[in-house]
Amino acid sequence: MASTGKFKRIFCIVMDSLGIGEEPDAAAYNDVGSDTLGHISERMDSFVIPNLQKIGMANLKKLKQVPPAEKPLGYYAVLREKSVGKDTMTGHWEMMGLHTTKPFVTFTDTGFPPELIAELEKRTGHKVIGNKSASGTAILDELAEEEIATGHMIVYTSADSVLQICGNEETFGLDELYRCCEIAREITMKDEWKVGRVIARPYVGKKKGEFKRTANRHDYAVKPFGKTALNVLKDAGKDMISIGKINDIFVGEGVTEAIHSESSVNGMEQTIEVAQRDFDGLCFVNLVDFDALWGHRRNVEGYAKEIEKFDVKLGELLKVLREDDLLLITADHGNDPTFHGTDHTREKVPLLAYSPSFTGSGALEETDTFAVIGATILDNFGLKMPENTIGYSILDKLN
Repeated sequence: MASTGKFKRIFCIVMDSLGIGEEPDAAAYNDVGSDTLGHISERMDSFVIPNLQKIGMANLKKLKQVPPAEKPLGYYAVLREKSVGKDTMTGHWEMMGLHTTKPFVTFTDTGFPPELIAELEKRTGHKVIGNKSASGTAILDELAEEEIATGHMIVYTSADSVLQICGNEETFGLDELYRCCEIAREITMKDEWKVGRVIARPYVGKKKGEFKRTANRHDYAVKPFGKTALNVLKDAGKDMISIGKINDIFVGEGVTEAIHSESSVNGMEQTIEVAQRDFDGLCFVNLVDFDALWGHRRNVEGYAKEIEKFDVKLGELLKVLREDDLLLITADHGNDPTFHGTDHTREKVPLLAYSPSFTGSGALEETDTFAVIGATILDNFGLKMPENTIGYSILDKLN
């Protein structure tokens, strides 16, 4: 079965942060009791997700408003994370075979060290203001007027391993913001300062209450520390189309075409467009709004509505899938909007698998790694995972 390439096109969609309950080691992360999808369902009076329901989401996870499908169309499984950490890159990299054993450094409690800030100021020519853990919208209300007036540079972090720089698109300029972020990325390659991502956070507006972040965000991630399933696909001449943050997360490694998304709804619209053209390989999609707009901001209703919007677009995608297509829906970590703090949560994630050609459906065994995804994708195309990677294929279960 491995060498037949029974699916010509595979779509892997990551609902960023849609965890389904605490990992066995959640206590080590102060995340005991976290359950992103379960708690969203508990808090909402209405939760309408007919397309996720019919594939099998409510068979996988008990939901207050959504009964299990009597005859689900797809296969479903719970995936556990083997890597250390609970961030975007660790989760995505593991899906494609990399086992991260050392977590990225965070500066949540202290801000960045004076030596780092001094070097950043010297090399960019901007005085740094902020330098603390903050909400991206709150720090604009606090400091953006000062940045506009002085040309200073807002630098902040969060509960993630990130260094974020804000720049007003009109006064600071996008090119200048990107230049400063490239310098910050170079500086933060030192082991003791190595954050997972430097993020450019452009915004518009002139005064407090009017500031809005724009879609010109750019992530400068650390390059994957080894070859992934994506490199194997590209080297074999397969298409590897990235939509949303995927290209940034893998720093272009293994990507043959990168499509930038304005929002998660836009990302699904782009996925539907790609599904209506011919390609041979993988379309790998990250939908970040669940995490960035709602999870970190602890907005349960916003998160629920975003899932409902996704479900509508999922219905449109299902209509254009072909017999030899495989759809995989998963997540990279949790971000329980009912939980303490504003950090990601260490959770198991769902895997839903569907193809119009399936003759069977139902529950699959819980796995001990996200890397079944990359291994299954490569197995479908008769390819092997790179050396020093983890994961095993479940392709023979999908029929």
